[in-house]
Amino acid sequence: MPFSAQLINLMAALLLLIAFAMLSQRRILSLIYLFAWQGAVLAANSVIVAWSTGQTHLYYSALLTLALKAIILPWILHRLIIRLNIKWDVETLINIPTTMLVGIALVVISFNLALPVTQLAGTITRGTLGIAIAMVLLSFLMMITRRKAVPQVIGFLAMENGLFFAATSTTYGMPMVVELGIALDVLVGMLILGIFFFQVREAFDSLDLKHMEKLREE
Repeated sequence: MPFSAQLINLMAALLLLIAFAMLSQRRILSLIYLFAWQGAVLAANSVIVAWSTGQTHLYYSALLTLALKAIILPWILHRLIIRLNIKWDVETLINIPTTMLVGIALVVISFNLALPVTQLAGTITRGTLGIAIAMVLLSFLMMITRRKAVPQVIGFLAMENGLFFAATSTTYGMPMVVELGIALDVLVGMLILGIFFFQVREAFDSLDLKHMEKLREE
């Protein structure tokens, strides 16, 4: 196996470990730090793929990923929890050991789903598609097992990271104009969600989404 392929597999393994760490994390600040590390590893993976395949547009993609997902979005999230005075732990609907067991099952399913594609693919990153699908499913699991709004938003952003990694794994990334459009949408969406957090906090003095269900019933 080429050295570049080994590095790519190493980055993929790190991303999977970070996904599991986010799934099991109970502290909101640590969850934001893990999200930032996930963005940094994604950027490093894009650089390695660009270097090994000659896809120069991936260097710009890596720079955009590093700036947005490893610096800007974590900084916005960190400022939000400070402004909202959030000091609570991450609350889950089911206990962490059960969540981790479900996560392991999702990883097995992901590799089985990716197997037909990886057998036909000819890219150097074909072996990482299973991990990319697992990242998406683990992020979705994190979203549906959290009760607070902020961890659910982080889960959504992590899911977008998984989709970006899947695109890099299958087709060496998306066209730059598409990536710029997605980055702008994510940034604007994050700003809108920040305003939404403040409105929910003012209305209910809490960011627990169970209050939204009470409002719907009324």
